Amino acid sequence: MSEIFASVMLMVVLLVLLSGGVWVGLTLAGVAWFGMAFFTARAAGDAMAISIWGASSSWTLTALPLFVWMGEILYRTNLSESMFRGLAPWVNALPGRLLHTNVIGCTIFASVSGSSAATCATVGKMNVPELRKRGYTEAQIIGSLGGPATLGLLIPPSIILIVYGVSAELSISKLFMAGVLPGLMLAVLFSGWIMVWALLNPDKVPKSDKQLSFMEKIHEARHLIPVVLLIVSVIASIYSGIATATEAAAIGVVGALVLSAWQGALTWDSFKASLFGATRLYCMIALILAGAAFMTLAMGYIGLPRQLAEFVGSLNLSPGMLIIVLGLFYIVIGCFLDGISTIVLTMSVVLPIIQAAGIDPLWFGIFLVITVETAQITPPVGFNLFVLQSMTGKQITYIAKVCAPYFLLMVLALVILWFFPSIVTALPQNM
Repeated sequence: MSEIFASVMLMVVLLVLLSGGVWVGLTLAGVAWFGMAFFTARAAGDAMAISIWGASSSWTLTALPLFVWMGEILYRTNLSESMFRGLAPWVNALPGRLLHTNVIGCTIFASVSGSSAATCATVGKMNVPELRKRGYTEAQIIGSLGGPATLGLLIPPSIILIVYGVSAELSISKLFMAGVLPGLMLAVLFSGWIMVWALLNPDKVPKSDKQLSFMEKIHEARHLIPVVLLIVSVIASIYSGIATATEAAAIGVVGALVLSAWQGALTWDSFKASLFGATRLYCMIALILAGAAFMTLAMGYIGLPRQLAEFVGSLNLSPGMLIIVLGLFYIVIGCFLDGISTIVLTMSVVLPIIQAAGIDPLWFGIFLVITVETAQITPPVGFNLFVLQSMTGKQITYIAKVCAPYFLLMVLALVILWFFPSIVTALPQNM
């Protein structure tokens, strides 16, 4: 009963602070402080200092501001326009036309960054201004970016898959391979929805550019060469073992600067503007991460995630019902905690439950990551929602609404994976 009371009180404090216009990062820290002060014996001040410093000083976190800076540099070059010129002839024939560049861009960049926030920020900086310029509706621009950006968590290299692999004592390389086909399946589902929407709303899709022959399309595709070279250099540095994800992000920044200089767009003013823009965006992200870290610690001390997981285990459900309940559990808890924290706090309890039910831990890892993906676009603490808010200036509720179809598509993906588990296991089994 005390846990239910604590949960209700924390929810009330969260809603009061958010409705009062308090910054999200400070709201999370405030909720955590309230929980620590009233429901634990631990000194809240010391815990806050330690958790925020630990979250802010992580070397792995360095990749995020670097990828954000890379996006800002590319935004101020002609590279985004070049990417559109190269892709446009190929996607213009599809219903939805250039909206597919969001899905393609996120899928490609997800294989570089391993971060949902970095994918959202980088692709958004390049694509949003171009799509606005061409007259696409704001709802579809934001929705087709917010949903596909979550692929940064699934398509390798994925930080969350590494955390799960360590927790579950599974091969990281097999987990990475397991994430490839589900990631591509999600990308196809996202593009499929854009096509359906475009067929139902033809008047809201701007007219296509002139039709080109196949050879003309090939000629226009030359504009993709700089983008492809940059992405390949970053991916190759990771998969060859030359660089870590963080070091690859630095390679991406250097490559973006070189391309910018080559195009004649690199001036002192553009360099300064890109650096300040990346700093502002990352400071917002870092504040949310710091608040989330403190909230995670507070939830751990109060014991809510562990107790909820133990409650699920006590129900003795069938494998199918267990997956449904765990899916709902992770979607709900993901509204308030970041993905890594969710896994760390619950895995010790959940893993024995799914093993006892005969569920493949490898398959469950991909299932878990997709449920965590949904949490990126669900309020009140959906991370991608805040990144999109900072770029577009729209309200969180509006962004969540236009991202809702992509949330449902991810739920559909979970259903497909349940009935066709070989989508997950095919590649790892053939390694």
